[in-house]
Amino acid sequence: MTDRAGTPAEPDPEPEREREREQEPPTERGPEPAGTGGSTDSPDGDSSDSAGPADGDPGAPAKPRRHWLRWTALGVSVVLLGAAGTGWFFYRKLDDNITTDTTAADELRRYEKERPAAVVSAARNILLIGSDTRSGEGNRKYGRDKGTQRSDTVILLHLSADESGATAVSIPRDLMVTIPSCARTEGGGRTREQQAQFNWSFEWGGTACTIRTVEKLTGIRVDHHMVIDFRGFKKMVDAVDGVEVCLKEPVDDSDAKLKLPAGRQTLDGEQALGFVRARKSLGNGSDTERMDRQQMFLGALVNKVQSDGVLLNPAKLYPVLDAATKSITTDPGLDSLRDLYDLARTMRAIPTEKVQFLTVPRRPYTYNANRDELVQPAASELFRQLREDRPVVVKKAEPDGGADASSDGKPDDADAPVPSGTPTFTGRNAAEGVCA
Repeated sequence: MTDRAGTPAEPDPEPEREREREQEPPTERGPEPAGTGGSTDSPDGDSSDSAGPADGDPGAPAKPRRHWLRWTALGVSVVLLGAAGTGWFFYRKLDDNITTDTTAADELRRYEKERPAAVVSAARNILLIGSDTRSGEGNRKYGRDKGTQRSDTVILLHLSADESGATAVSIPRDLMVTIPSCARTEGGGRTREQQAQFNWSFEWGGTACTIRTVEKLTGIRVDHHMVIDFRGFKKMVDAVDGVEVCLKEPVDDSDAKLKLPAGRQTLDGEQALGFVRARKSLGNGSDTERMDRQQMFLGALVNKVQSDGVLLNPAKLYPVLDAATKSITTDPGLDSLRDLYDLARTMRAIPTEKVQFLTVPRRPYTYNANRDELVQPAASELFRQLREDRPVVVKKAEPDGGADASSDGKPDDADAPVPSGTPTFTGRNAAEGVCA
């Protein structure tokens, strides 16, 4: 066969290969080595190594484009894995910060039969304890460490079962109560059951003894507890960039390490600690006013955290969580970041006006005016409402500080509109803030 010029034509290689393949017996054909032959004929072949791009231009290579896509995918994978690894690192760091109080848990198990049962299982009662220990970094300047500690602040926080409200009840440190027999935290042995001021329970028997004393006093089952010291409180306030307060007059209190001018101002952690601890230089010097001031400050702190978007902003939330997890000791039921996040989520969902603060109804102790005793039946009424997860209403005391408001924990104005059958007590809510 010749071409148009009469010159013998080159044989067509493709028909030749096809004829050779047709003539080869199937049994004599071995497996093709990878990467050889069949790259264009096999439907599974990698056309990127032998064929041109889809537009039919055989001169434009496709291999560089495929390599670019592969490197991009690899880069994205590395970034995602790095982000996941960083997130896991921070999670583990925060989780490991938390100190678990197994000693209290063991002691409470010994007295399980004596403890009150939970009436409403979905509701939660958490005992918040502010320790006045001078041990630990940064705490010695507040006084000499005598090897013991007392509960400078104790608050029973009740979270309703439907997560619609939170009620924080302060228990006066000087309240006369029955302290049960407890295992001593120092020196071994046990204490005897006796009538004494409330904060001695923490000094004698630590957290477990304080919990058992609260349960004996209120009939309310304590589900969890948290203990925080001076340093932890300061770091929490600094983590939210301070909390605003209003002072009617200047303060100069060397015992509380506090010196402030009058007026509206934002306190850092060190100043805030002095503000909630001061007794001699603010108000009439009573522990009652100090508890009121602590409640106001905690309300302002809750308001600051919620209104400032801390819980929704990772950049702001991490320092708060880092400060909190480093400074608290909890029971095994709250000793993980997941548990604390669940608690924070619950608090975030509660409107600030439904976060209430009050002090248990009390009056000067009959046998010692420097101590307190419960006012009945007001105190029992409050404890019953919380125990059964029923609502209570708090209202600010009258400006003149009437006798009824200061003695029985209830306001003077009995005509204030409240839900029928709902008891009302003197207190405030987080929406009011310190400057209200």
